[in-house]
Amino acid sequence: MSAKTVGVIGAGAWGTGLAQALARGGNTVTMWAMETDVVEGINNNHENTRFLPGFVLSDKITASQNIEEVATDKEFLILASPSLFIASTVAKILEVPSIANGSTCIGVLTKGFVPSAEGPKLILETLESVLPRAYKKNLVYVAGPSHAEEVAMGKLTGLIAASENPKNAIRFRELLNVKGLMVYSSLDVIGVQICAAAKNVVAVAFGILDAIAETSCDFGDNAKSLLFAAGLNEIQTLGFAMGATHAETFTSLSGVGDLDVTCRSQYGRNRRFGQDIVKTDLLSRFKNLDDLIARINEVGYLPEGAVACKYVHEISVHHGIKLTICDSLYRFLNKELSLETIMSQLIAR
Repeated sequence: MSAKTVGVIGAGAWGTGLAQALARGGNTVTMWAMETDVVEGINNNHENTRFLPGFVLSDKITASQNIEEVATDKEFLILASPSLFIASTVAKILEVPSIANGSTCIGVLTKGFVPSAEGPKLILETLESVLPRAYKKNLVYVAGPSHAEEVAMGKLTGLIAASENPKNAIRFRELLNVKGLMVYSSLDVIGVQICAAAKNVVAVAFGILDAIAETSCDFGDNAKSLLFAAGLNEIQTLGFAMGATHAETFTSLSGVGDLDVTCRSQYGRNRRFGQDIVKTDLLSRFKNLDDLIARINEVGYLPEGAVACKYVHEISVHHGIKLTICDSLYRFLNKELSLETIMSQLIAR
């Protein structure tokens, strides 16, 4: 396949890792970042020292703080901004001609939910309400077990490209057909998005249990597998309640695959957050979950599961579904229940 021009909106770890993979495949990649040091580091030293340190980036990758410049006349545009800022970020590129006329094919890496007056919304639903009408049912959601560090290294990684437009899913599958990546198409856009968001909630709980198991005689590897399996069931329950269409979504890369790497990998920020809660009493700095979300930058890294936990709780209440793990984590992060109470209830159950 011939080389393509690609814009990446958001120079976090995942956006940078995928940009490196695309550049490795011969594509020309321009990244947008708000931070001056990130842009200068990529352009002058070929390294994103803030979000993905230790990797020498391809000279086919450049960066800019001008978001319209990055989005202009790209064959492909990849959105990788955090869920808290995705709508306001995309609103800045609506006047770009190639976006206004829908000629640029857009893929999305962002995980999580977006708050609204009607309740939490999925990422693509939010973006379709912001972007020109041409993108309705034409966006591509890219997810899977894909820690940025290994993608940047070129280690074998499987991804799902999900879209209601099969042709666009195939276009992204072909774009991402580079060394180290194996990409599969899916029509279950809702299911893949739910897996990508809710697995971070389970991974926080997994990290908590992981830290407790280091000193407890009650919990070990068996308990972790119990939590993993129960967490996967809750993700599937949530997915079907919100309109997921394929059961295999939850037993494939986007479901069990992504949950496994998020819970068990050394690179997992959500697992680390759960561990830090136990080991450093991290939650003592915050009054409740809303305070944690408002001051989340003080954590020092972005535990997406903490934010998603609030929205999963709201969705479960709205749909009247029981999600024991997610609900218990929500009540703990919100300072409604102590960790000791939750663990004793688990043992009793």
